[in-house]
Amino acid sequence: MVWKRGGLVAEARTGGQRVALLHLDESQPVVLEGPAAVIWELIDGQRSEQEIFNELEASFEDELGQMQAQAELFLASLEARRLIEPASAA
Repeated sequence: MVWKRGGLVAEARTGGQRVALLHLDESQPVVLEGPAAVIWELIDGQRSEQEIFNELEASFEDELGQMQAQAELFLASLEARRLIEPASAA
C-alpha cells in the first residue's frame, strides 16, 4: 500500500522530530514525536509501506522485532483519523 497525506490536514512543525496535525473537520490536533513523526515525514504518496518500514528499521533499534507491526497499527490509526489516504484514491 502506498499512502499520501490527507487533503484536509493542516500541520505545524517544531524544531526536531515533532509535528502537530489537524484534520480540518476535527477540533483536536494529533501531536507526533519520534518514530511517529518520522513515519509522517516518509508518507509522500510514493513510498510503499515496506519502504517506510525499511527506512524506520535503518533509523531506529528494533530489539524486540515489533517495529513493523507497531508501524502498521500506527498507519491504520492515521487512516481512521483521515490524516492519510491511499495514494491511488486521488
